Amino acid sequence: MLLLFLEALGALLILLFIVWWTMFSGRNKGEPTETEAPDASHGPKPEKKE
Repeated sequence: MLLLFLEALGALLILLFIVWWTMFSGRNKGEPTETEAPDASHGPKPEKKE
């Protein structure tokens, strides 16, 4: 019985770690604000060929 409890506890801890990791491993500065240009974080614009 103790072994089943420890296994369930271990699975719960792994699940909580995965949820925590996915919540806080996003962008370094968070989501862009609405005042920033929508394409400001995508790097330089490609050059047009004539």
